[in-house]
Amino acid sequence: MRQLFALFITFLFISCNNTDSNTYTLNGTALGYADGTKVLVYDIENNQTKVTDTLEITGGKFSATYPKEEGVKIQLLRIDGSRNNLIYFSENEPLKATLYKDSLGASYVTGGKQNELYNDFNKGMDDLNKQKQEIAEAFRVAQSQQDGILVNEIRAQSQALSLKERNYKIDFVNENKNSVFSIMLLAELFGKEEVTSAQAVEVINDLNPNMAEHPLVNTLKESIEAKKKAEIGGIAPDFSAPSPTGEMVSLKETLGKYTIIDFWASWCRPCRMENPNVVKVYNKYHDKGLNIISVSLDRANQKERWLKAIEDDQMDWYHVSNLKFWQDPIARQYNVRSIPATFLLDEEGRIIDKNLRGPALEQRIASLLD
Repeated sequence: MRQLFALFITFLFISCNNTDSNTYTLNGTALGYADGTKVLVYDIENNQTKVTDTLEITGGKFSATYPKEEGVKIQLLRIDGSRNNLIYFSENEPLKATLYKDSLGASYVTGGKQNELYNDFNKGMDDLNKQKQEIAEAFRVAQSQQDGILVNEIRAQSQALSLKERNYKIDFVNENKNSVFSIMLLAELFGKEEVTSAQAVEVINDLNPNMAEHPLVNTLKESIEAKKKAEIGGIAPDFSAPSPTGEMVSLKETLGKYTIIDFWASWCRPCRMENPNVVKVYNKYHDKGLNIISVSLDRANQKERWLKAIEDDQMDWYHVSNLKFWQDPIARQYNVRSIPATFLLDEEGRIIDKNLRGPALEQRIASLLD
């Protein structure tokens, strides 16, 4: 009888373990939040976020159980009604989240190697950010005292700190190549042109087979190829997109003697501030052969806002938009990571300059057409 009982207990233990092995838990401590506050759980896929669960804080706690999935998931926690996110990584291990109401920036998630690396990275960035704040405060004081020598010294310190931050990120990537966050960081560095295509490819070529197949790596490879195509000296990739009236307009049919491809959006304040300068250059040189095609990164529900911005800013040239925000295929084709962004083409569609603004734009066009 005892043997039968022992066998039953063993079977029960194995059964429970098998059940538990198919799930993992997320347990959270939420400091300062009222009962009933909602915590939204997001998945990130293809640069888009999607709410996958809603949890409720009770007694400063929240929890959930999820089925295990293959690979590492990139996820976010967000307090309902807030714009701030807490990024974390799920790799089928128990997770513990600590949320601070007065500082989501100090909040964190532990559990698994990916979160450990991400938290270590943030500790290093916290130290650099403190130094940035100290330099910024010293700069304000020096400016208020009109101490030009000190201003220049602090400016040099700021530049040195920026280089230190860049090197910190690059070193982190090189030391932790096979982590998901390192690939995210590498993509950021590449997008900001803080690493070259060759440096990014070197990291990618050194990844283990599993990491090399990650969707983030494939996306980064696409960006590298797109950047090569959109470099000065290359032929600008052709594209087609809907005009404000819904007709498809291609780059090829808009080419003039010289053509500017202008990436912008109605919501982009720097773009709107630059528009009067672009209008001035266009009005001055259009009759001499200058054309412009603007590609808007407005959202799907912002078509009227896009059209009103065109009218308000008097942008009397070609316009297209897929209304897909940062998922716009043309922006990806040209590896555009920030706006405004411009590409200057000759009559054959070859890229001869990039990202000219203000007086530099007019001077360049004048040198070509005057």
